[in-house]
Amino acid sequence: MSDDEDYVYDEASGEWISAADARERAATSGAVEVRDAVGNILADGDQVTLIKDLTVKGAGQTLKRGTLIKSIRLTGDPQEIDCKFEGIKGLVLRAEFVRKR
Repeated sequence: MSDDEDYVYDEASGEWISAADARERAATSGAVEVRDAVGNILADGDQVTLIKDLTVKGAGQTLKRGTLIKSIRLTGDPQEIDCKFEGIKGLVLRAEFVRKR
């Protein structure tokens, strides 16, 4: 059975649409625009620099101003970005505290 034969109910429009159309609508509507402290649009894989010293809860560590964070990921929330930093697992930063590099 192909995806074109499957139909799902779209609550926004109140119509039955094909599964392929539903996936396409979800992909375009899920695009969240995330902006850094100075208004630059952030994307997955960007490098950012901290603009303020931040104390990391649970890690007992402070990230200093100017620290480079590589390869960020967007979370779907316009205010938060997911990133990796050595020694800290699951680091989530607020976009207002970073600047795109």
